[in-house]
Amino acid sequence: MAKAGYVKVRLESEAGTGYRYYAKRSTRAEYKIRKKKYDPWALNEETGKKGMHVFFVEKKLPPHKK
Repeated sequence: MAKAGYVKVRLESEAGTGYRYYAKRSTRAEYKIRKKKYDPWALNEETGKKGMHVFFVEKKLPPHKK
């Protein structure tokens, strides 16, 4: 059987809100994903309102339960 070409990863907000996205990346990639995406829980310091674009960094998925 062939090995999977992609692996599922979790993208966690650098703002520390706990908001996360899920994405796939190549197993051969030698880098971690770091994307700028919308976080609805992040507090914008300029306006005082919730919701702004922040960087999300790649974390491993927790082990699944059978």
